[in-house]
Amino acid sequence: MKDLILVIEDDSTVRKVIRNILEAEGYAVALAESGKEGLELLKRFSPTVVVTDLIMPGRGGIETIMEMRRSGRSFGIIAISGGGKIGNTDLLSIARQYGADAALAKPFEPGALLKLVARLGKRAQGGEAPAAPEK
Repeated sequence: MKDLILVIEDDSTVRKVIRNILEAEGYAVALAESGKEGLELLKRFSPTVVVTDLIMPGRGGIETIMEMRRSGRSFGIIAISGGGKIGNTDLLSIARQYGADAALAKPFEPGALLKLVARLGKRAQGGEAPAAPEK
């Protein structure tokens, strides 16, 4: 198995598609459907990369990214967004300003996601990640 990837996405279909893309490449995947749940999984696991949606009910993606960065741990963060009422470009740019290493507008090509995960995974420090729970 390759690195552990934490996916935080409120849309169950998008969450499953991302999991399938990553698992097909041999990544272990932990799934969270909210920023709050993602932060709890971050306490239990050591992902090398976190993929997080920006527009979610409750704790939004920007707030989640900021809190993840305050943890002091080293991992890459990829922000994803379909834009919502704000534009993709603006929201994704804001995510980068608040700690995301990269950003992808939905819908994105599987290859674009895999390329970013591989690049950020190589940059991340740390040892082997434990097995991830399925959702």
